[in-house]
Amino acid sequence: MRNIRTADVTAAIKEMCIEANHFLAPDMREAMERAAKEEVSELGGQILKQLKENMRLAGEEQIPICQDTGMAVVFMEIGQDVHFEGGSLEEAVNEGIRQGYTEGYLRKSVVRDPLIRENTKDNTPGIIHYRIVDGDQVTITVAPKGFGSENMSRVFMLKPADGVEGVKNAILTAVRDAGPNACPPMVVGVGIGGTFEKCALLAKKALTRPAGSHSDIPYVRDMEQELLGTINDLGIGPAGLGGSTTALAVNILTYPTHIAGLPVGVNICCHVNRHAVRVL
Repeated sequence: MRNIRTADVTAAIKEMCIEANHFLAPDMREAMERAAKEEVSELGGQILKQLKENMRLAGEEQIPICQDTGMAVVFMEIGQDVHFEGGSLEEAVNEGIRQGYTEGYLRKSVVRDPLIRENTKDNTPGIIHYRIVDGDQVTITVAPKGFGSENMSRVFMLKPADGVEGVKNAILTAVRDAGPNACPPMVVGVGIGGTFEKCALLAKKALTRPAGSHSDIPYVRDMEQELLGTINDLGIGPAGLGGSTTALAVNILTYPTHIAGLPVGVNICCHVNRHAVRVL
């Protein structure tokens, strides 16, 4: 059994909230560099250069990449041989978010009640997903999610007979409907299988997989590559103003499902696709 202090969790999450909002993750930086070289539209190329310059200035000046610094989504993979000491783990996670957003001067966008709409003034609570895994380490992924792209996400409850083509059509429908509202070039996270809520969680988790990587499942890998090409042929382009770079990546995760269902979740993220990862 390995003991981990909840104070260390708080400190890590505070730093990760600030890091993710000021610096593009390495995989996204590489994806943007590739896109800038390959974009065929003159206007699209100019927009990608502006986005790159914005990211450079954000890092140098310590200002957020985007004014919407998102709702903090935290994935925690907790080794079953870990024991937390020093207080509540959930309180520690939210305290890290609170410190990161207040001390990092990040925009506070969370309201306490979805209809009364009173701001909590510290961006808490976050959205926390726990998973118990083997070992004695804790892997934390902080992925602040802005709602321009979040609002464009969809869940489709397809019939098994819809098959692969039905899944592709659902994903393309979500991307077409999103258009410029998702701040393209976008990353398209997809979850296939499970249940209504599981496919949505898979789609969210898929966004944290490095851009440019692919599934180990051959048919899923082929679908990722095909859909990326098809989406980029839509012509939506950077900022929705036309071009060959509508998406930087299509990441798909799958899970077993019921014989009577084929759930598909599509969680779209803007070109920033913020995420930071640490292991305690």
